[in-house]
Amino acid sequence: MLELKNIKKDYPAGDGVVAALKGIDLKFRESEFVSILGPSGCGKTTMLNIIGGLDQYTSGDLVINGKSTKDFRDRDWDSYRNHSIGFVFQSYNLIPHQSVLQNVELALSLSGVSKSDRKRRAKEALEKVGLGDQLNKKPSEMSGGQMQRVAIARAIVNNPDIILADEPTGALDTETSIQVMDILKEISKDRLIIMVTHNPELAEKYSTRIIRMLDGEIKGDSAPLTKIELAGEMQKDRARLESNAQKDKKEKKPSMSMGTSFSLSLKNLFTKKGRTALTSFAGSIGIIGIALIFAVSQGMTTYINTIQEETLSSYPLTLEASHMDVGTLMETFTGKAQASGKHENDAVYQKSMMYEMMNSLNTMESKENDLKAFKEYIEAERADENSTSGIREAVSGVQYTYNMDLLVYTKNTDGTIIQSDTKALLQDILLEYFGMDMSGMLGLGESSGVMESMEAMSSLSSRGSSIVLWQEMLPGDNGKLISPVLEKQYDLVYGTWPTQYDEIVLVVDENNELDDMTLYALGLKSKEEIDKVVDAALNKTELEIEEHRWTYEEICDREFRTILNSECYKLDEGTGLYTDLRNTDAGLRYLYDSGISLKVSGIIRPNEDTISTMLSGSIGYTSKLTEYVIEQSKDSAAVNAQLDDPSTDIFTGLPFKESTGNMTDAEKETEFRDYIAALDEQGKADAYTKIMSIPSQEQVDGAVTQTLGSMTRADMEAQMTAALTEQMGMSEADIEAYITAMSDDEMKELFAEMIAGQFKTQYAAQVEQQLSGMTTAQLAGALDMALQGYTPEQCALYHDEVLEFSESSYDSNLTNLGYVDLDSPSTINLYAATFEDKDIMEDAIAVYNETVDDLEEIQYTDYVGMMMSSVTAIINAITYVLIAFVAVSLIVSSIMIGVITLISVQERTKEIGILRAIGASKKNVSNMFNAETMIIGLASGLLGVLITYLLCIPVNLILHHLTGIGNLSAYLPVPVAIVLVCISVLLTLLSGLIPSRSAAKKDPVVALRSE
Repeated sequence: MLELKNIKKDYPAGDGVVAALKGIDLKFRESEFVSILGPSGCGKTTMLNIIGGLDQYTSGDLVINGKSTKDFRDRDWDSYRNHSIGFVFQSYNLIPHQSVLQNVELALSLSGVSKSDRKRRAKEALEKVGLGDQLNKKPSEMSGGQMQRVAIARAIVNNPDIILADEPTGALDTETSIQVMDILKEISKDRLIIMVTHNPELAEKYSTRIIRMLDGEIKGDSAPLTKIELAGEMQKDRARLESNAQKDKKEKKPSMSMGTSFSLSLKNLFTKKGRTALTSFAGSIGIIGIALIFAVSQGMTTYINTIQEETLSSYPLTLEASHMDVGTLMETFTGKAQASGKHENDAVYQKSMMYEMMNSLNTMESKENDLKAFKEYIEAERADENSTSGIREAVSGVQYTYNMDLLVYTKNTDGTIIQSDTKALLQDILLEYFGMDMSGMLGLGESSGVMESMEAMSSLSSRGSSIVLWQEMLPGDNGKLISPVLEKQYDLVYGTWPTQYDEIVLVVDENNELDDMTLYALGLKSKEEIDKVVDAALNKTELEIEEHRWTYEEICDREFRTILNSECYKLDEGTGLYTDLRNTDAGLRYLYDSGISLKVSGIIRPNEDTISTMLSGSIGYTSKLTEYVIEQSKDSAAVNAQLDDPSTDIFTGLPFKESTGNMTDAEKETEFRDYIAALDEQGKADAYTKIMSIPSQEQVDGAVTQTLGSMTRADMEAQMTAALTEQMGMSEADIEAYITAMSDDEMKELFAEMIAGQFKTQYAAQVEQQLSGMTTAQLAGALDMALQGYTPEQCALYHDEVLEFSESSYDSNLTNLGYVDLDSPSTINLYAATFEDKDIMEDAIAVYNETVDDLEEIQYTDYVGMMMSSVTAIINAITYVLIAFVAVSLIVSSIMIGVITLISVQERTKEIGILRAIGASKKNVSNMFNAETMIIGLASGLLGVLITYLLCIPVNLILHHLTGIGNLSAYLPVPVAIVLVCISVLLTLLSGLIPSRSAAKKDPVVALRSE
């Protein structure tokens, strides 16, 4: 039973209140046809909306089947409208973009009915109203009567308890009105129908009960419930309530599925195809911009990654026995200097750049890596099939290099034996034409790294132009002499790859060419031809280039011989010292004839698809040759002689200076006395003269003080000018300007040093003159007598001044002799095929470092990362800046879509009311418009991505034309395209949140009245 208890409804009107219903008390039977009559504005429709749950009463109570609605929430009202109420409106209120069948199905969709049942029940409802053959028509294709029958079918399809009809025949002609009333009369046999009408004739004819209203009050009721009927209805309500309590079954709340929301929105958008297309295109502009930026950036990044991966073979992960952190040094030099502090920008201030630079150089340390232990670790990991470090799979090749020069000689065109080495040629040119050798360039020693720098720079130049001529090739696994990486990078144009230790290959460039320096080192050009080239360059004269050609067979017939470093030195029985046989032509020929013969087994050329090649030298030899030379050198007499006497230089017979570095005064005294005791008479005489020629520090200080005390500044300037002019070779005017600028303290300090040096020289000359009158025997005897009175401190001083030391060192001698421990490489090169593998290797090194002490940790420099990281960072920065600019268009398009969605809300206001009337919740309405914005966002994203793929074609043509790089192509990866589409959907969804929320908040009563 439906019961209205003292229902009142007030509407605010300005400062006052309008009472639409003034305490309505009504009870309705389960099944009857009730007509409500009354003039317009008497509250008929308001009461109908309150009964239907579209509007809320101000006070009173609406009791449904014995249950009060005072505590109903929005979801309860939605469920009530969906399951218990069916609406039939005067203006039909059908959704125009849905078919007849879909309009009827809509209420069932909210109830969660399956698709097959939904379609079946909708068809049955339409057949009941005589429209079984009009299922697929749109409302605009039907007459008014047909549309009203569709509305009735929609009202009854969910089998509601109550049908509410608001002026169902108000817009129909008489005949059609009768048809509609007949249908309603038939329906009223098993359910309650409440109809609001202005037609008393129809009400009298079809209704079983007529209620008359006036000014919000009930003025008449033709058939109110009797006490017996009321008791029966109340009994039914109690039974129904008890039945529901026993079942403890919660009625399912209606909810519109996302599929239904998308279907409604999609069909609505199809009714506005032009606007939808323009909106989608406008939304896609920002996506196109970002996608194009990503495509070009991705193409550049891919190109850089390709270059990087190609260069991985040229720049492996290098671990050196003595490592210096070049990366930190570069960061220091390129970093900004420290500011002195905060100050006003009103003058020029100083910041400390020199200190930072010098401090960085001073604090930079050289780290000694224990490569012997790490070599054992690498080999163990690569041999272990169950290793979890990843090294076994990540490392494509390992190369061990040693601190040993391979001495190779050949004969040039006139039969002269020459060293097959471009460095030797350069050194000869520098010495002959510039008066300097390579180790002394610019006054720098070998430790300066000049040679290493030149070699590094040359390796970056074109093929065949390297200072390094002979280069060891990367070995393969399982004893293979050549790595598959090399075989992939190079084409074998003639012969075979080396299969024995004494086989080598010649490396030509992509044009089958070798530079003239290399040709000389190979013995194919004479010294005269090289001199001719150098003279032409120095004299800036035109050089006529002659084309030379050699067949593959001629190249492979060339004879090369490698000489063991240790075999170059033979013992001189007369002196007991080892001498270099290469210093004489006969000795060099002997060594050449007895050297290891090397055979050119083949000629290789870089593959045309290879961007960066592994070899920078022009002759490649195998690691087996290195190992053979090292093993042969171990049995050399010179090597064994040096190993047996680590404190004495076998080439000079002098002790190594480094062996005295940590000696105490007592040890120096002992060695000094032993040294003197071992000298002959002449040696003692010379030693005594040296000792007596050394003035004491007191004598030096006294002479300096005496001289400074008797001289003015002018005297000092005159003497220093004369001395420095002679010493430095500069003009007298320049020296005078330099000295005049000195302060008095600087002048005295410099003059004191000059006086001290002059005094020591004069003192030694005087002593030598005084001792010249003594015989050798007298001098030797004087030393023996003086030796007895020398203190330990004096002996230590004379030890450093008198004893002669070798200019070489023990380690450098062993290196010159070619003595190397195969288990202790000077460098380990780890090759990776990809950057992922390189990262695995770096992680493995990090894991290894965690297992050893701090002093045994392995340090290395990632040269490829250093070179390319800055380029990648710049590209990323530019990409982000461009994306930031283009993102503005995304924001603008999102705002535009939000505005268009708001317009769509206004256009679909009646549809919102219809959906709320059949039980759709506020959330369902909001989801419907969210679905619309998501569809637009999806269309914009897909359109943007599709247009980007099409635009990549002309963009690539432009890139290829401007850069000349064939493999630099813009392309949009599929994952990025998917992300961009998702971003487009997300942005449009966000832009539609406010409009969709406003749609959900619309009053369904007001929405149904809108047009």
